[in-house]
Amino acid sequence: MAEITLAGNKIHTFGELPSIGHTAPAFTLIDKGLSERSLESFIGNKLVLNIFPSIDTDICAMSVRRFNTEASNHPGTIVLCISADLPFALSRFCGAEELENVVVLSSFRNKAFGDDYGVAIMDGPLKGLLSRAVIIIDKKGKIVYTQQVPEIGDEPDYDAALAHL
Repeated sequence: MAEITLAGNKIHTFGELPSIGHTAPAFTLIDKGLSERSLESFIGNKLVLNIFPSIDTDICAMSVRRFNTEASNHPGTIVLCISADLPFALSRFCGAEELENVVVLSSFRNKAFGDDYGVAIMDGPLKGLLSRAVIIIDKKGKIVYTQQVPEIGDEPDYDAALAHL
């Protein structure tokens, strides 16, 4: 169980992020068109998992915008922006922002994702949502970088994550 904070107040996640060097846990999430997308469908590319509580918050939206911009600088990399938001909200945001370099995915049908990746928030006002984290997966499906952002209200360390691409 990881301890993180929300506005300085302690909250906990279901577990820990997957270990560097290990194979990324399999998942099936829902894209903005309501289709299922599995981790397997992305293997062969470098992956950035930008995980966050909700697209309807400023910091989450900023991270999606930033990774959308950065994605074009890293050929062979796919950015997966993952939250428990409904696909409709994710689609609406990307359409309004004209974001085309990220893939948005929802865990709303697959609660196991939050448990398997150690990002399910277990208590506090955001219980049931996903914590803010970044995970980089190489072309073979191995985890090469992780960051559990200690304060949900803070942005991830973009430079550290992008250095692993």
